Amino acid sequence: MKTKSIILFSTLLLLVQLYGSAQIIPNDPKVLRGVLENGFTYFIRQNKQPQKHAELYLVNKVGSILEDEDQLGLAHFMEHMNFNGTKNYPKNQMVDFLQKAGIRFGGDLNAYTGFEETVYQLPIPTDDPKMIGQAIAIMRDWAHEAVLDPTEIDHERGVVLEEARLGKGASDRMARQYYPVLLNQSRYAERLPIGSEALLKSFKAEVLRRFYTEWYRPDLQALIVVGDIDPQAVETMIRKAFGDLTNPIPSRKRTAYAVDLNGKNNFIAVTDPEQASLSIEILSKHKMHKLSTEQDYRTIMTKSLLNMMLQSRTANESSREISPDYIGVGLQISDFLGGLDMLSLSTTAKPGRLREAFLQTYRILERIKKHGFSAEEVKVAKANYLRSLDQQVSEKDKTPSSAYVKEYQELFLKNTAAPGIDWEHAFIRANLDSISKNDIEKLLGEYRSSENTDILITAPQSEKQNLPDSLTVAKWINGVSNETLTNYVDEKVALSLFENKPLAGKIISRKSIASINATVVQFSNGVKAILKPTDYKDDQIMYGAYALGGANIFEGDDYTMASNAAGLVSRMGYGSFSRPQLDKLMSGKSASSVVNINANSFIVRGNSSVKDIESALQLTFLQFTRPRKDSLTFYNTLNSAIAGLANRYADPNKVFADTMSYVNGNYDYRSAPPTAEKLSKVKLDRTLEIYNKGFGDASDFTFVFVGNFETDDLIPLLQRYLGGLPSKNRTKKIHDTGVHIPSGQIIKKVYKGSENKAIVTILLSGTYTYSQQENIRLKALGDILQIKVLEQLREAEGQVYSPQVQTQYTKYPQNRFALSISFGCAPENADKLTAMVGKEFEELRNNGPEQVDIDKFTAQYEKTMELAERDNGFWLNYILGQSEAGEDQGQIKDVRALVKAITGASLKKSAETFLSQKNRIIFQLLPVNAAK
Repeated sequence: MKTKSIILFSTLLLLVQLYGSAQIIPNDPKVLRGVLENGFTYFIRQNKQPQKHAELYLVNKVGSILEDEDQLGLAHFMEHMNFNGTKNYPKNQMVDFLQKAGIRFGGDLNAYTGFEETVYQLPIPTDDPKMIGQAIAIMRDWAHEAVLDPTEIDHERGVVLEEARLGKGASDRMARQYYPVLLNQSRYAERLPIGSEALLKSFKAEVLRRFYTEWYRPDLQALIVVGDIDPQAVETMIRKAFGDLTNPIPSRKRTAYAVDLNGKNNFIAVTDPEQASLSIEILSKHKMHKLSTEQDYRTIMTKSLLNMMLQSRTANESSREISPDYIGVGLQISDFLGGLDMLSLSTTAKPGRLREAFLQTYRILERIKKHGFSAEEVKVAKANYLRSLDQQVSEKDKTPSSAYVKEYQELFLKNTAAPGIDWEHAFIRANLDSISKNDIEKLLGEYRSSENTDILITAPQSEKQNLPDSLTVAKWINGVSNETLTNYVDEKVALSLFENKPLAGKIISRKSIASINATVVQFSNGVKAILKPTDYKDDQIMYGAYALGGANIFEGDDYTMASNAAGLVSRMGYGSFSRPQLDKLMSGKSASSVVNINANSFIVRGNSSVKDIESALQLTFLQFTRPRKDSLTFYNTLNSAIAGLANRYADPNKVFADTMSYVNGNYDYRSAPPTAEKLSKVKLDRTLEIYNKGFGDASDFTFVFVGNFETDDLIPLLQRYLGGLPSKNRTKKIHDTGVHIPSGQIIKKVYKGSENKAIVTILLSGTYTYSQQENIRLKALGDILQIKVLEQLREAEGQVYSPQVQTQYTKYPQNRFALSISFGCAPENADKLTAMVGKEFEELRNNGPEQVDIDKFTAQYEKTMELAERDNGFWLNYILGQSEAGEDQGQIKDVRALVKAITGASLKKSAETFLSQKNRIIFQLLPVNAAK
């Protein structure tokens, strides 16, 4: 009987353990979830971040994987057609209506198509009570009321083909070769969302309609609404709007496709004349873990820890490599396709050094296999994991609606549990300690299988004769496996950044800036700090700083060293700490500080949680006072950069970008492309000397702090770490090199690449009288031009996909502006479309914009400002920008009045300057054969 009792007890214990591990993760109680009789699903959550706004997503379990052989590309094409005529919004009236409500097409209003899903997204303002009802009506139209007019279909072919054209190039050509291998010849390899160009040109309207009728149906659809709304009222609207939808009879089965793990290992090497880098990847495919039970969640936690440890170990070992033959290395677990994820070791080698680079990086993975991780690595990973969790919890009342939408989208599409941050916080806190080093290493072992592992090599055409075959790579792997690798030893680091904290400086003045509710403090060393406390985030403090000068105060080789100094010093570390040691020391903290040197300024950017602001300031102090000298790291970094230039100009886009930069810089050496010769002249001691010229004297730095702090509590920390910075009372200023975008009319054509595609950039520039009013008018003209080129080049002509208009202006060293329009197109259309853009310039210059377009700009600007004014990042950049330009901080209060005062006549007057075309450069990237 005693033996039976023990067996019975053991069985009961096992059942209890299994029951515990199989506990289903509960749904977030704050989500209103329902399913209508027709199968239509909805998720509704009230969330007032941001206020007076809501996010609506129509999620369809419909993607390219469902296409029949005569429908390749039509899932994506259908997404386009939902913006080109529905029952209640003929042609493109939907876009017009939403633009008038302040919603930007492409920026706010958007959609995407993947293998498994098509998702439509609509962010709306909710201050108008009618808007939520109108938005749900639009969702209903997208779900079931597409018109699919044959004329509109034929017109949209051009737009979709232009989108496909933009994606063409070396990466696309190579991917189409290796995808079938990596995807085990599965359906996914034959169903890329962009589809077949030949079919897109020729399909009949009824084929698209068949796809729409069969798959756009309520049992495969969900509406997600999160925002500043009344959930019960929205639920009533949804039931009324979608309750009468019907599923087709009979309904096609929605097959759940997957990439099967067949136990085979694959090898493929692919080259291309326009491929710039030489890379080898080992991809170990693995069935993706689901997330529905508590045991699943524990596994996901273990995987997250493993990923952090893999990436940290890779960085640490790379930093110790005496002479790396690789330019870059990555080791991580990431999502793949068809229900799989994968462990990948990716190595980018220096030219001609693939074997040596692979052996060096594969040893990282093999060392982990043989010796595992250290207890310290596990400790650091858990500290960082908890840091991220604690930040999410502290910000749970300020979580943006868009974050919740993504969660519920995954819940609908993949049944991925979404229990809410409170449950997750409690579960992680209760279970994190129970995840052992052995658990993490065991999970890594699952991914490091001898089966289902692929090797992918991508290389420039010039490397083809030197590439290994599968047997050779196998020998490399076996060679490393047979090596005697010593265990990884963690470097011990100090417990704090400072043995003795710096002496605090003195405050010589303190005053308020009432217009922006800020305080400005002047320290005895010349450093100035502007502090603006906010409640936009509960656990965020952001800061930035500038001092005038920058790289332009240096000449010749010194300019090259100045441009690279901040990045090189960052890689070497600060104080007595290497970069990996700093990362380890900062584990468990949310604190960062980055310095940079741009053309005209020395810059600092920092970010921290409320409790870690002192750590961030300590790091900033070290960056000013103790850049670390490390010749190994310095020259390894420099040599990798030089090696990365070897095949740079195999890539047409790099040739085009460097050409534009050089021409726009008037062929000054400062704008010349990087070369091995220039980088070889960068020297360690001189680079540190230049760095110290910028940051060794803090006397004319202005800092700005924005976030959740009490001004009186923060000032003593600033007094110590900013007021205590060294000062030589030197006054830096912007150096006017006299170089600017060249005057006159220039046409620069670059012939590079084999694909039949063109990239066009039209750049207008010149001098103007800097003022807040003119800057806003420049912005208005740019935004209105964005509307017009979309209407003309995309909607009317159907010959571009996504034209982009950008504007910028500077006050120093000269009052100058620039306005650019960029688009991709067929080479034979480049000149015609360029001429059409020129006519839009002339129309606005001669007649001014139409009132309807001014109204669209005004509405969009207002909505943008509503969101910006509740964002710490906006205020940081605004205050820094105003201070650096010497402008009144209170100008922010005049913005709305200036926008409302815009008229057709005022923009017509400004267009005389901004759109004159007297200083115009036309850049065109064209295929090589177009030069004939």
